[in-house]
Amino acid sequence: MTDAQTDEAPDQPASGTAAFSLVYKTYASQVLGYLTARGVEDPEAAMQEVFLSVLPRLGTVHGGDAGLRTFIFSVAHARMVDDHRRQSRSPVKLPFEPELDQRQDSSAEHVALQRLSPREVLRLLDGLPQDQREVMSLRLVAGLTVEQTAETIDKSAGAVKQLQRRALLKLRDLAAVKEYFTP
Repeated sequence: MTDAQTDEAPDQPASGTAAFSLVYKTYASQVLGYLTARGVEDPEAAMQEVFLSVLPRLGTVHGGDAGLRTFIFSVAHARMVDDHRRQSRSPVKLPFEPELDQRQDSSAEHVALQRLSPREVLRLLDGLPQDQREVMSLRLVAGLTVEQTAETIDKSAGAVKQLQRRALLKLRDLAAVKEYFTP
């Protein structure tokens, strides 16, 4: 085995930690490059597994530098195959992108109003007292929030919620709307 820094054989046969350190310095970048090029999901972790597998058998390798290199890359290849098998068995993981998520939960009132024609909506709203009609128009038709509606009609947010609740109860009681709210 040769030192990657000097391309010369070490003066003394390396043993234990020194031998492993020399092998690691010599081949780590090459193994990492191989695993990266072969599409391993986490090439650095796989490289560490390769060298952890090589360490206990380092003293039993025959064939000099070529034998050691062949052994290291055969272990790296086996880790790469294991990683590809694991990837093929696990589902594809896609990052969640909230701006692309078009799922929305709509309220029952919104669904009912979508089913109604504009004339029916106006006729239903005409059946409400003036303050309830205004709240329903601003909340459901104009799409304002409770706070925006409260500011627009110069009432508190609690008053707007109460007016909306009363208006919805009254609309549910009307015979023309009951068919839209039944399951």
